[in-house]
Amino acid sequence: MEEKLSVFAENLNMLLNERSITKYRLAKDIGVSKQTVSNWCSGHSEPKVTELKKLADYFDISMDVLSGRKEY
Repeated sequence: MEEKLSVFAENLNMLLNERSITKYRLAKDIGVSKQTVSNWCSGHSEPKVTELKKLADYFDISMDVLSGRKEY
């Protein structure tokens, strides 16, 4: 049975695809490892609040939208 991705993971994957940004590029730009970004995208982990803020700033969206608390 396939595990359903979290709203955060779905949103992150969508943003990466829409903007043609690789996991490696995102990781380098926000100062985390590519494995960390891969774990976020696969739903194995979620970012800390400080990392969520960096992601929101990077994509120029609110933390609420990125985390799924509000619609994109």
